[in-house]
Amino acid sequence: MNWRGLSATPEEIGRKRINRAPSPIVANGLPWLTIMLASMASFSPVIASAPVMPPLAYMMLLAWRMLRPGMLPVWAGLPLGFVDDLYSGQPFGSGIVLWSATMLAMEIIDERFLWRGFIQDWLTASVLTTAYLVLCSAIAGLATRYPLPIVIVPQLLLSLVLYPVVTGLVAMLDRVRLLPLKRL
Repeated sequence: MNWRGLSATPEEIGRKRINRAPSPIVANGLPWLTIMLASMASFSPVIASAPVMPPLAYMMLLAWRMLRPGMLPVWAGLPLGFVDDLYSGQPFGSGIVLWSATMLAMEIIDERFLWRGFIQDWLTASVLTTAYLVLCSAIAGLATRYPLPIVIVPQLLLSLVLYPVVTGLVAMLDRVRLLPLKRL
């Protein structure tokens, strides 16, 4: 390495990575943390007369589950749905039930289709997100006695278009998750 430390030889770079491993706390906790932080995104100060913001936490859950199928256990829908219920404004319990059902559906999809491509993942996420938004709208409509399923069309379209962006963000976070930070 030169005296300023600006360039390094491949041997020096290799020496920095030897005897290192990903931190278990970061490797296991980052998916949970990012989904919980995405649940808090509904606290933004934007006021709209109709639902426009896509369910970012739900989309992050789908993206993490599709990118790393074994990362989140099947029971993860319960606590993550609970956190989402606290921040989303939906009737309490709807997130718990729908996220748990999503995790069960993803488990069935993973057993049925062992090898999937991005288009199949996008189609699966589109179907699950559509079902989630329609059921959330129906549950909220039952609670308020004023069902408006057609109002969710902009939110649904924005969710379907933004899913590749969320998947790219999760892939970037997955690379951060696996950085060798812990010295062995």
